Amino acid sequence: MRTFLLKRLPSGLLVLVLASFLIFLILRLIPGDPATALAGPDASPATLAAVRDRLGLDQPLPGQYLHWLGGVLGGDLGPSYAIGGQVADLIGNGIAATVQLTLGALLLVVLLALPLAVASATTRRRPVAAAVRALTTAVLAVPPFVTGVLLVLVLAVTLGLLPAGGHESLLDAPDLAVQYLAMPALCLALPSAAVVARHLEDGLRRALAEDYVRTATALGVSRRRIVWQHALPNALPSAVTVLGLQVGQLIAGAVVVERIFAWPGLGQLIEQGVVRRDYPVVQDLLLLVVACYVAVQLLTDLAYTWLDPRVRWE
Repeated sequence: MRTFLLKRLPSGLLVLVLASFLIFLILRLIPGDPATALAGPDASPATLAAVRDRLGLDQPLPGQYLHWLGGVLGGDLGPSYAIGGQVADLIGNGIAATVQLTLGALLLVVLLALPLAVASATTRRRPVAAAVRALTTAVLAVPPFVTGVLLVLVLAVTLGLLPAGGHESLLDAPDLAVQYLAMPALCLALPSAAVVARHLEDGLRRALAEDYVRTATALGVSRRRIVWQHALPNALPSAVTVLGLQVGQLIAGAVVVERIFAWPGLGQLIEQGVVRRDYPVVQDLLLLVVACYVAVQLLTDLAYTWLDPRVRWE
């Protein structure tokens, strides 16, 4: 495992460096000026020049990039331009809620995808498989913001089963926290669950068509044992890879979902940063998302090597 990590770390670091450069460059290409947004549209040229000098925006772009990258490597994310306060404090205030939402959605992805895939791949009734396919297609076709509104209308407004929005810490009030978490986590999890279910279903179908399954069936091994002890372990490695890729989708989708359900996470913070042209907030948050994605991919590869001995041998 140590050798594997040593081989993969350089590529992960290279991805982070390239991502930091692209994030910095793309933000500067977006129309708008942080100095104008901060000083106001009626500010005089002298005022704008003073604001740009205070923010360091009058420096050449390579100097701005190196200054930002050096601060990130040194653990100093700097102050926010428009929102106020230190960027590290702003991220620290919202990261716990976003992690809670993402982990809750990831748990629901597994709990939804596994039974759907097994039911569709093992059933001999075509209507059941067709219903699962139709369900996953519908979930993928509907945008998360539409799903969120529908969940609020049905579960909160019509049935009154869950609160329409809000947040509570799992450590302070676990029962209330689960109620607040249920709808946003479900809204965030549904598209990823559909993707993982389809890949796992295809893997199970391929595994069940192998010769060892026919041999085990001829020897009288039960269908349940064949599926859960033989076919499913062979189908899991590819599904785990897809699940790792979906974590990036969960992190990105949290921006929209947090807005719908008034969830006080990093999604609302990055939205405020984009609207107010707050470069430090946006670029630090985007780089954090990329870093999380790279870390998840490393963990996914480790899980793949653990599930598939052939990869370890190679």
